[in-house]
Amino acid sequence: MKPSKDITRLIEIMAALRTPGTGCPWDLEQDFASIAPYTLEEAYEVVDAIERGDMADLRDELGDLLLQVVFHARMAEERGAFAFPDVVEAITKKLIRRHPHVFGAIKDLSPEAVKHLWDSIKAEEKAERRAARETMGQGPEPHESGFLGGIPTALPALTRAQKLTTKAAKVGFDWPEAVQVIDKIHEELEEVKEASSSGKPDRIEDEIGDLLFSVTNLARHFGIDPERALRRTNAKFERRFKAIEKALGERDSSLDEASLEEMEELWVAAKLAEREPGSSS
Repeated sequence: MKPSKDITRLIEIMAALRTPGTGCPWDLEQDFASIAPYTLEEAYEVVDAIERGDMADLRDELGDLLLQVVFHARMAEERGAFAFPDVVEAITKKLIRRHPHVFGAIKDLSPEAVKHLWDSIKAEEKAERRAARETMGQGPEPHESGFLGGIPTALPALTRAQKLTTKAAKVGFDWPEAVQVIDKIHEELEEVKEASSSGKPDRIEDEIGDLLFSVTNLARHFGIDPERALRRTNAKFERRFKAIEKALGERDSSLDEASLEEMEELWVAAKLAEREPGSSS
């Protein structure tokens, strides 16, 4: 079987991998649950390639992510649920429906009006799904119930917190000013201090969770993606720590041998070396 730019070849390869007797033993033993972590991992690797500006890597990572879609679709087809063409039809139908200003009679909308229209159409789709489930004698899906329904529980915690507060803000449940969120963060930090003296891990965990939630809410007020902000800080921490390691090596020393004071000195040096004029990072 030869590679091809045609999506049909990828679907054929996936089918061959999942064919009992002649397929791949590892691929054959997989199911939706076992593949789901790989799906998340591939999505993150796409984001990583984008943030590094590596187009060659992005091409490959998008291919890996596409494979995940084909893999899930193949397993669904084997169950008689749906196949890859149904996935394509579902997303094209959704895009056409949610863009009447492009594919319909509605024209000349502002970006804000487009966002409002998108939310309105999504609400209609949610109501239709609920009605369909009731017709089939099924109750509402747990994650679909209530005003905050529809926000997947499998999202990264920071992203889900941001989406929860964004949705709650639509009905006025929000701090009007960012400074009020900052005050709330100080309040939550004090509660973390109080909890830490209790020696109760569950209570400490709850209070740290409240603190992180408030920080995420602050990021939303400033239009900052908390996941992206934390990824940038992770990269910054890793970069500066590597600088410490390198500097110690130049002194014929190592991380195990260095004192905290020496590492802190090298950290400050690394920070000053990379700081741009006017930066406060």
